[in-house]
Amino acid sequence: MFLELIAVIFAGFALAGLVMLLNKLTRGRLPRWAAPVAAGIGMITATIYSEYGWHDRTAAALPEGFVIAQSIENQSLYRPWTYIVPYYDRIAAIDTQSLQGHASHPEQKLATLYFFGRWAPVNKVQAAMDCRGWRRALVTSTTVFAADGTIAGLDWVQASESDALLRIACKGDVHAD
Repeated sequence: MFLELIAVIFAGFALAGLVMLLNKLTRGRLPRWAAPVAAGIGMITATIYSEYGWHDRTAAALPEGFVIAQSIENQSLYRPWTYIVPYYDRIAAIDTQSLQGHASHPEQKLATLYFFGRWAPVNKVQAAMDCRGWRRALVTSTTVFAADGTIAGLDWVQASESDALLRIACKGDVHAD
């Protein structure tokens, strides 16, 4: 966040400096308000560029084996341009290398899910996936894993056929989103 603030301030100074140089080359023919307006335009442009580039930068930085299951778009009243082109500010990813199963219950898998937010810390949770029943549940402190592979104490959620987390965990669909 701090580096983005520095980049925005630098963009403002750079554009204002270019306008002042242009004003000097034209012997003062530009209006006095041109440099501050250029600085403001540069800062707004840098902010928009940073926000719209967050998703791609974050996705590119994910370790091998991470698959993005869902990207959430955002629109804000104080960012009117987002009504024309919404931007992504949250990502849900599954670590396919962390998938675990039990020989007695191959239709059930345990996965690690990661939730990334634009200005939020990364959240990591464990989830159980039931590929036969097409349902999933978050693993909590009340979850019990028996030696025979059964899992008790889960609050299962019936998923839709298009559920990306289950498609990735159960079918290996790495192009979910």
